[in-house]
Amino acid sequence: MAAPPRWQPELEPLKQLVGYLKDALSAHDQNAQKYATVMLTQAKGSPDITNYLTYIFSNGTLLQSLNLSLDDLIIVRSSAAISLKNSIRVSYKVTPEVMRSHIRASALLCLEDPNSQMRNFAGVVITEIVQRGGVLGWPELLPELLSIASNERGHTPPPTQEGAMSALAKVCEDSKKELDKDYEGRRPLNFIIPRLIEITSSTIAKVRALALASINSFIPQKPQALLSSLDSILARLFQLASDQSDDVRRNVCRSFVLIVDIRPDRVQPHMEGLVDYMALQQRNTDDSELALEAAEFWLAISENNKMCATLGPYLYKIVPVLLESMVYDEEAVMRLEGGEDDAEVEDRVEDIKPHFVKSKTPRMATNGQATRVDANGQDSKQVDPDHFNDADDLSEGEIEEDDDDEGADIEEQWNLRKCSAAALDVLASTFHESVFAIALPYLKENLRHQDWPNREAAVLAIGAVAEGCMDAITPHLPDLVPYLISLLSDVEPAVRVITCWALGRYSGWASHLESPGGKKRYFEPMMEGILHRMLDKSKRVQESAASAFANLEERATKELTPYCAPIIQQFVQCFESYKDKNMFILYDCVQTLAEQVGPPLRRQDLIDMLMPAIIKRWSRISDQSQELFPLLECLSYVATALGDAFAPFAVPIFGRCVRIIHQNLEQYLLAVHNEPIDKPDKDFLVTSLDLLSAIIQALAPARSGELVVSSQPRFFDLLMFCMEDPSNDVRQSSYALLGDCAVNIFPQLHPFLPSLIPVLIRQLDLENLRDDDADTGFSVINNACWSCGEIAMKYKQGMAPFVEKIYRSLTSIISNPQVPTSVSENAVIALGRMGVDCSQVLAPHLAEFAKPFLHIIEPVEINDEKGHAFLGLNRTIEKNPQAMEGCLLDYFRASAAYKKDDFVPFHQDETIGGSFQRNLVGYKSMIPNFDAFIGQLPQVDQQRLRISYDL
Repeated sequence: MAAPPRWQPELEPLKQLVGYLKDALSAHDQNAQKYATVMLTQAKGSPDITNYLTYIFSNGTLLQSLNLSLDDLIIVRSSAAISLKNSIRVSYKVTPEVMRSHIRASALLCLEDPNSQMRNFAGVVITEIVQRGGVLGWPELLPELLSIASNERGHTPPPTQEGAMSALAKVCEDSKKELDKDYEGRRPLNFIIPRLIEITSSTIAKVRALALASINSFIPQKPQALLSSLDSILARLFQLASDQSDDVRRNVCRSFVLIVDIRPDRVQPHMEGLVDYMALQQRNTDDSELALEAAEFWLAISENNKMCATLGPYLYKIVPVLLESMVYDEEAVMRLEGGEDDAEVEDRVEDIKPHFVKSKTPRMATNGQATRVDANGQDSKQVDPDHFNDADDLSEGEIEEDDDDEGADIEEQWNLRKCSAAALDVLASTFHESVFAIALPYLKENLRHQDWPNREAAVLAIGAVAEGCMDAITPHLPDLVPYLISLLSDVEPAVRVITCWALGRYSGWASHLESPGGKKRYFEPMMEGILHRMLDKSKRVQESAASAFANLEERATKELTPYCAPIIQQFVQCFESYKDKNMFILYDCVQTLAEQVGPPLRRQDLIDMLMPAIIKRWSRISDQSQELFPLLECLSYVATALGDAFAPFAVPIFGRCVRIIHQNLEQYLLAVHNEPIDKPDKDFLVTSLDLLSAIIQALAPARSGELVVSSQPRFFDLLMFCMEDPSNDVRQSSYALLGDCAVNIFPQLHPFLPSLIPVLIRQLDLENLRDDDADTGFSVINNACWSCGEIAMKYKQGMAPFVEKIYRSLTSIISNPQVPTSVSENAVIALGRMGVDCSQVLAPHLAEFAKPFLHIIEPVEINDEKGHAFLGLNRTIEKNPQAMEGCLLDYFRASAAYKKDDFVPFHQDETIGGSFQRNLVGYKSMIPNFDAFIGQLPQVDQQRLRISYDL
């Protein structure tokens, strides 16, 4: 490899920069560290800074003349490499070509460095250059890396081959889309994929593993170059399956997991051999990462229903492996055994995970999704294994420090145990009794095992099969549930943790037992046991118990009503004793109780217990604390449940929400015009807006209206700012609040509508929807449509000046096949509701929208909103009956769903059925052969029309 052009630094600046780079990572002298960081930031203004960083990174031997120790030398060169990467990220495109050439040559030379860490950093720098300069900006790179990694010249040292292959793997991972683009008729992947397949035959294990990992980078995007080579890839995988290297076999497992996702048909013929292979690899106790990759295979298969069915004959091989893998390993046992009574220990700030506000269900949304609870009763997140030296979020001049994993919660990481439990859950949901029959001997042997790790794993398995094997396990529950309840007192905290979770999964069975005796024997002890564990001496047990109780609340629903007093009593004690981290899950327990029980919580004795505890915590939290997010969410549900009984608490809470919104908007405007200032967290806006919505819906209109009128700054001025906020989540909540105001406090909203409706109209424009956030963007449009319909019902003729513009937007929505069904449904309902009082404006357009209107509204369930929409359509038809010629039969079919006297009069003393009858009778007089016309309808519709409307 040719040496780069010789650029020589000045000695004194070199010494200073080396000192700053070393001090920036100093853990012993914070003052020196801060000063070094400041000086490095200033140094980026020097025109030669990139040359200095390149020199320091790539000239380890020459730097020894500065009398650096070997450890300091590695620190300084690592710091220089990361700073160089940041410099490339920010300014590579404006760097002179001479300097860029020097950086490229130096980075390639560092692939030969004897230090493996420096070779890895060379790959980081090379990857950044490709990302900033493009594939064509360094056309000789890929052939050169492939040549070095494959030892094409015959004399490349193994460490250099590894360095080149490592760099190539990083380029493949970070630039996979660019490598599959067409460059003047050529795609880099067309020659990269075959060469990578060749390199998997390298004599060096690390090179083989990295070559296979590089191929794996491309599998999910299904490039044609890879699909064309799939036969060759599969052949190599079967050859590499017996490789001596765990790294290679780990990537073999990963390859099959990925190929299952894109071409399951190519994997299915080999299923029997793959089952044996994956089971063998999963039993590898020496390499947990290899075992985890093998276990992922079962999850990948289970996501494809046809493929999952093929596992049936092999369950007797798979289930025992999963059960074995669910037992804590020796390292985990040593870490967990005995646990500590830490309930009185204050949480560290780093122990508290960021709270992400749940996206509210769009108004009138027709579908919802449930979430799966993780095996430890906590959110499960798969950890990205490749977070090596990711400095993308660092400012230029900053140094990335090594991650401090000492404080990380190992139990919350995705691992073999959790993956195996998840796979058992999915298999149980597919094969039901077959899985339980295989697992039963293991459960009998281990549930009462003297060693707690075996007991704990058996309880985990019991919980994992709960959903899929309920029919098979139900006969055993009268014996099993009392034993599980007894395990809530197990000496080992880990057993108590998993028992809480497992009982939560069986709480649906216990809570819905028909006999009072059954509930008293099973449900009440289960509920009391979990509630008791919510005040365990271990914070981890508290967390699991609280999560399990929230699960119990969701499953028990109204069955909890008789037990509200003891439940709330326990919650109040938890409010008194919980530290910050577990307070978050306690809020979830309270809001779930409010959601499931609802109005029965309005008993004064319950209010007198619960609300003081919540308000005490509310008063302790600052406006800047992220704990406000779950607390505001919780209060939204509580307000809804309490209704007007929430009034004594509404004034200060409403005022604080308005203040938080005002502060957040001011901080955002300040940050927009002052770059160094961080933008505020939008979740403060979302949760405050949602709570305001809940309060306005909960209180009597007179009380809600008074809160809005007395608001400072003016309530609707703030709402208008939020309706134009850049965040989709903020706008989604804003339009929900707008619609709630129209429904509940229209007199207070009315004076502001001339200013608010033009903002709403802009939101309805699909042209303003960005492709990169279309899903959340449609949720905003959904709520805007809903609020538009609610306003139309109250504003009546006042809506007329805006109808033309709104009509154009709504018809654009309902005619676009890319728009989600629920959004289109809300759009046609809004359109119909505008016709109730502005039919004269819509009538000239009737022929344009009538057919899609009838098609979209047909599957919507019959309710007031649909009734309003048809009433508006009927009034519009009265103004222009000839416009229905193209869809008149569809209109008659829709009419058949109603009767002449349907519904109590709900708008100006007019029933929907009556409005249908006027039009139908009118059309009967207009159609020459009416009987032949309606004879085209199904017999049942003809009969309904004749009976309901006297036709």
